[in-house]
Amino acid sequence: MINHGKEDFKVNQGDRIAQLIIEKYESVEWEEVEELSESQRGEGGYGHTGV
Repeated sequence: MINHGKEDFKVNQGDRIAQLIIEKYESVEWEEVEELSESQRGEGGYGHTGV
């Protein structure tokens, strides 16, 4: 449980304090490389596909 407020929050017996959130969990494996291969965008970056 996380309190995002600035004040302490006291939980009393019988309080309803949580809801269930079901969310997909992805596990990835990272591969570190020295340099990236060429892309369709070229050196222009985001939004520079030429289309």
